[in-house]
Order: sequence, then C-alpha cells, then structure tokens
Amino acid sequence: MKLTLTGLGTLVLACLLFVLLGCSSLPPRPEGPAVTVLPAGTTTRLDQVVQPALDERPGQSGFHLVPDGVEAFALRGLSARAAERSLDVQYYIWHDDLTGRLLALELIEAADRGVRVRLLLDDMDARAKNFAIAALAAHPNIDVRLYNPFASRQGFFGKAMEGLTSFSRINHRMHNKSWIVDNRFAMAGGRNIGDEYFSASEHVNFNDLDVAFVGPAVDELSASFDRYWNSNKVWPIESLSPDDVTAGALDDLRNRARAYAVEARQSAYIQAMDGHDAVAAAKAMALPMHWTARWQVLSDAPDKADREGTLLETSAVLHGLTAAIAGADGQVDLISPYFVPGKGGTEQLTGLVAQGRQVRILTNSLAANDVAAVHGGYSAYREPLLEGGVRLWELKPERAGESAQDGISLFGSSGASLHSKAAVIDERVAFVGSFNLDPRSVSLNCEQGILIDHPEVAARLSDLFTAMIAPSAAWEVTQVDGDLRWSDGSQVHDKEPEAGFSRRFQARLARWLPVETLL
Repeated sequence: MKLTLTGLGTLVLACLLFVLLGCSSLPPRPEGPAVTVLPAGTTTRLDQVVQPALDERPGQSGFHLVPDGVEAFALRGLSARAAERSLDVQYYIWHDDLTGRLLALELIEAADRGVRVRLLLDDMDARAKNFAIAALAAHPNIDVRLYNPFASRQGFFGKAMEGLTSFSRINHRMHNKSWIVDNRFAMAGGRNIGDEYFSASEHVNFNDLDVAFVGPAVDELSASFDRYWNSNKVWPIESLSPDDVTAGALDDLRNRARAYAVEARQSAYIQAMDGHDAVAAAKAMALPMHWTARWQVLSDAPDKADREGTLLETSAVLHGLTAAIAGADGQVDLISPYFVPGKGGTEQLTGLVAQGRQVRILTNSLAANDVAAVHGGYSAYREPLLEGGVRLWELKPERAGESAQDGISLFGSSGASLHSKAAVIDERVAFVGSFNLDPRSVSLNCEQGILIDHPEVAARLSDLFTAMIAPSAAWEVTQVDGDLRWSDGSQVHDKEPEAGFSRRFQARLARWLPVETLL
C-alpha cells in the first residue's frame, strides 16, 4: 500500500504530537516549610460547643453516622459557615453541579471571613476543572494542592498521551475524603462532593455513608491531612497553572457562584432542607453523638504505592480492617460497592466461616454496578465464597429516567446505586471509610477509614445493613446444584437479573482479560 504525501505528513504530525505531549513533565515541586493544622483554641463557636463535652469525657471522641444524603450536605455547608479558624478539605472528586458549586461558595465565603482554607484534590478529576480550581487559589486565604497531578493541564489528547507514557505513575490515586472545621469537627467516609452523593441528583443517587465526629479523633484525621498536604506527591496548583491563578478569575468565580446560589434557593432540593430534622439539629449545633475512647483512624501513606512490603505492610487501612475482622467472635457484615476479594481475601472470609463465624456481604448487582470490569472480577469469586459458607447479597439498581440496560461501560458510568464502604463486626465494632474490598483500594489508591468500637454505632450500621439486604432492596445469591440463583423471596432468577446481554458480555470480557490487579 502506497503512502501519500498527505498521509505521510499526518503520520509525522501525529508522531511529533505523541513525542511532545508524551514527554511533558511536571515542573519542579516548590520546596518550603511544612504547613500544619491550626491548633484548636477556645474562642470559636465550635470551640465553645465541643470543648465542654470533651472536658466531661477525657480521651473520648463522639461519633455520629450520616447515611442520609441531605444531612451529609447540610452538615458540610453549615459547619463551613461556623468555621472561624480553618477549613481543611480533601477529596477524590468534586463535581461542578448544584451541591459542588454551593460548597465551593462556602469555601470562598469562609476565606472572605478570614478563615484559612486548604483544599487538597486528586488530579484525576480536578484537572477537568483546572481553571475554576486555580481561581480559588488566587484568594489570599485559600491554598489549593493537587495529588499526583498531570503535567498537561487541559485537553483529552494531552491527558491520554500522558496516561500512556506515564501510566505507572498516573494509575496511583488519592481516594480519601475529609472535611475538617477549626480542627474541632470532622466528616469522613465514602462521599465525594457531587449531587449523586447528597441525594440531589434527578437521575441516580448513591447509597452512601459518612461519619461525623469530634474529639481526639479529629486530631488524628488532621494529622493525616497534614501528611498528605506536605507530601512530595502533592503540588501547589499555582506551580502547575500560574497563568490561571488571578484575582480577576477569582472575582468572576465568586460572582458567578453567588448568582447561582440565589437561583438555587428556588430548587426543590434546597427548599426541602428547611423541614429536615437533621438539618435543624445541625443548625442548633445539637448533633447527637456516641462517645467512646475505643476508636482508630486508619490512613494510608501518600506514597503507599511506592513502598516495598506485603499488602498488609503497605496499606494501613487494610491492616487495621483485617485485624478487626480476624478478631471477630461471631459475625462479620461487609458492605463494598466494588468487591473483588482475590484469592487471599476469599480464603480469609471462608476461613472465618470454617471457624464458626457468620460472614455476610453486600455489593452491587451487575444491574446496579457502574463498572462492568469490577463486576467481572467479582464474579470469579462468587462460587468459592458461597461454597465456603459466605452469604452474598447484590443490591438492586435504583434508577430514575434510565433503563437498567443502559448507562454502563467497561470502565465506568453513572449507573451505580451502592457507594457505602462499611463493616460491622460482632455487632460492636463499626468501620466506615473510602476503602473498597478490591485490588485498587488495597494496592493502588490511597485510602482511609475509621474503626469505632461502640455498640450503638454498630447497631445503627447493622440496621442499615439489614435494610439494604431486605428483599425489596437486594437479591440474595445462592447455589442450587452448582448453579447460581438470585432471589428476592418472590422471584428466583437463574442469570444476572435486570442485566441485558451487553452488560453480561462486558462483565464476562473483563473476567477473561488480565485486568484484576487494576480493578
């Protein structure tokens, strides 16, 4: 086949673009003194509310589960309004939507009041919003840093080329979620910032979970934040996009955000918040807390993926959760939207059953899972788990205005309904975090979580688990004569329920491909 001059020119241009974009590199990381959390004091409203409760309970922290999306959004917004000293915020995803814009405005207005704001985002999502995020950094009281950033700051082609040429670096992401106010009040768990995490989406809303807390546990989370903030994996955004960090861009962002907030007051979501009991309690700073001195904040190191050692040695979250599960006397309930236990995890879970424990697991069904590749990886372990006595439930899809046959791709979409990552051990210990039981959370992503040893917190989480595995919400997966069955008590399916050919094919393809370590 002959190559025309036009074709040759196109090929040369493509090669030049590949070399130029593929060889892009990060600027030198600015060096400077470590920046740490502002210590708690006595003068802010949160100081005056929290400290008397701590004085009555030396060494204890207070915890409050937040399964409700509206409450989760309100607590972030109202606590930001209460901030008088500092806001330290760390997220994997921050969407440019109703809740994302309103919470971004809360950061700006807190900074306008003199509050020091530190915003730490993973660049996998932040890059697409580079200009708005860079505008925030123009505020004298707001610092913005990005974890493991891309050198190219815009354009799909540049991102794709960098992904191809620097995949081993780009594949490591920061999945942590933290919201810390005045070093007095904190929220952590599975929620990112976006409508679907706060029950505000008109399409699909995630079933998700946070925990709000006060006390020494906040100090531990702040120490984790500082470790990331000062890590050599993190770049100030002004070193990546200096031309975008301008006062004019900040003024434009502030004005647009304020105008949007006025319009948002008329939305059904914002208006419904006025009658919400949890919102009223948060406004009155009367959030009910369960107090205990038995808790543990688990946080992976920012350079986790570069460390040598076993998985238990490199992942603090895996180590802590595994130890808690191994110490179970009776029952372990696990919730993981993306569940790929691998051979070792499967052996541990079935081993617990062999020792007389009961193990129950809830994950997404194929119809509900937004990442077909993950479901394909999980499906390889269903039979061994069931044969080993583990009980499995798969959550039914929760969709609005979308067919269960649509909205999924091999590597992701907007169709999932389960996003909570949690565990209940012996109806006494609760775990809430960002950690999925899959290879990506174990070895590739940085994660965090909190273990809380308190029977009432565990009972509340156990009630949520029971509600989520109810026949109206989930199918129980069993084996009959070696074949899988999905049952909700009224109907039994002999193949993945409510999942069409395309979904089943994609999951099967992912099961065949050698991608499990990336899931």
